[in-house]
Amino acid sequence: MAAEYELFEPPNDAISTVTFHPSKPEVLMVSSWDKSVALYDIVKNQQTAKYYHNAAVLDCCFGEGMQAYSGGLDKAVRMHDFSTGRDIVLGTHDDAVRTMAFSTANNFLVTGSWDKTIGTWDHRAGGAEHGSNLGIYHQPEKIFSLDVCDQKLVVAMAGRHVFIYDLRNMKETLQRRESSLKYQTRFVKCMRNGQGYASSSIEGRVAVEFFDPSPQSQAKKYAFKCHRQNEDGVEMIYPVNALAFHPTHGTFASGGSDGGVTMWDGYNKKRLRQYPRYPTSVSSLSWSCDGKTLAVASSYTFDQGEKDHAPDQIFLRSISDQEARPKTVAGMNK
Repeated sequence: MAAEYELFEPPNDAISTVTFHPSKPEVLMVSSWDKSVALYDIVKNQQTAKYYHNAAVLDCCFGEGMQAYSGGLDKAVRMHDFSTGRDIVLGTHDDAVRTMAFSTANNFLVTGSWDKTIGTWDHRAGGAEHGSNLGIYHQPEKIFSLDVCDQKLVVAMAGRHVFIYDLRNMKETLQRRESSLKYQTRFVKCMRNGQGYASSSIEGRVAVEFFDPSPQSQAKKYAFKCHRQNEDGVEMIYPVNALAFHPTHGTFASGGSDGGVTMWDGYNKKRLRQYPRYPTSVSSLSWSCDGKTLAVASSYTFDQGEKDHAPDQIFLRSISDQEARPKTVAGMNK
């Protein structure tokens, strides 16, 4: 197989999210501003199913089995079962549903909205037509990104707020932090080992932070510059739109509006590899569960307003085990 190939029949508008199935490495889900959520078989390189919202879809994620969750500008939180065709609206936010993640530990969905709330949802309660809203939790600012790992929830908001919750007790905030990054947070992603998270900003930086509040752990946090280009002697700084941790090695990839994808060894603070630039902004990244494929959404993110741009495309890059490994074993903090 080629090191990289393009996915057939991508969406017709900006791509918001690409996400692989948690246990099926050939299954990829894609949400888009064309109002669709589509399922693909990347081995056969074909679209296998699709459903629609009433407006642009801003995020999607897998739940149990072939259940998918999605939300966007129509404010609806939707669950669609690709294996049965069952489709229900679990409820709505008062503004756009910007971000979501499924908690396998608790078997419920967590959503973040521009209405300054976090919602938790269970499709199994409330009857087949409705599902159930387990709780709505008010936050100080708009939610931009969130992620879960085990029982922890990390929420990145406007105003550089980063709140950490225990999913078993959402009424209390575990930690209230100010982002290590000086500018607006674009994305947050938890480490696979559950020890912390990485966040990215609109100003070409990534921060690596740890949950443990002890001074020793907090001393390990750091931030670094990335996704910057020297153009005619001027440093152009681009938003970092996407972060994706490798499922086994703990290294991570970042994607920016410069069209760049870079692999990082967060333990040893090293850049492992920089891939050739994609035609336009990288809006989303996802690893297959076996760590062999990185899905890259090349899709203009309108950082520079309306302008001519390359078509919306999804690339599947084969990544060797060697490419994704940390540089050295010595000094790794597992």
